[in-house]
Amino acid sequence: MYRGIFLGPPGAGKGTQAKKAVAEFGLEHLSPGDILRAEVAAGSSLGKVAKSFMEKGELVTNDVIIGMMKNKISGITKGFILDGFPRTIEQAEALEEIMKILGHKLDSVLNFTVSVEELVFRLSNRLSCPDCKSIFHKYNIPPKKESICDNCGGTLVIRKDDCEEAIKIRMEEYRKKTSPLIEYYEKEGKLININGEGNSSEIYNEVVKALK
Repeated sequence: MYRGIFLGPPGAGKGTQAKKAVAEFGLEHLSPGDILRAEVAAGSSLGKVAKSFMEKGELVTNDVIIGMMKNKISGITKGFILDGFPRTIEQAEALEEIMKILGHKLDSVLNFTVSVEELVFRLSNRLSCPDCKSIFHKYNIPPKKESICDNCGGTLVIRKDDCEEAIKIRMEEYRKKTSPLIEYYEKEGKLININGEGNSSEIYNEVVKALK
């Protein structure tokens, strides 16, 4: 059963490709953002700690994120794709310990490569539904009715962190903190580069080859 990581900057399409893969291969899609929101909504002990940080406008600490991911991975009996975790070398080392304790093996790390120009185009034109969390794009995946979510009828918005200036800050943050993971997993012999530009179906074909 496949257990791996989808790595790439914001807007690289790793979440979209992960959702296709988990549906086809019967895997679990583990995104820390989704898990965090679920823990907060459930009122779990970790969720309460995370909520206290979020209410103060602070980033959730590494310890909380790692503890949350450990709990989630421990409860899974099938394969999974990690999307958005690890984000740093420290988190990667923590994941390695978690996998050892559970007797799991990390199969591969798919690194989605996309130019900065393409990322800015994708993110600055991305439309999000605050109600059901669906994602659209003004040009690539437009909603059937302008500014209206196809799935729930909510009003689509451009998130504050999807403006061009914010995108560039996120790119720099990724370069500093997360891109070192590329070299880390390359040394481990786990890294597979996926060209994240072009036709979504063609990209997914490359993903399937890598998973098999």
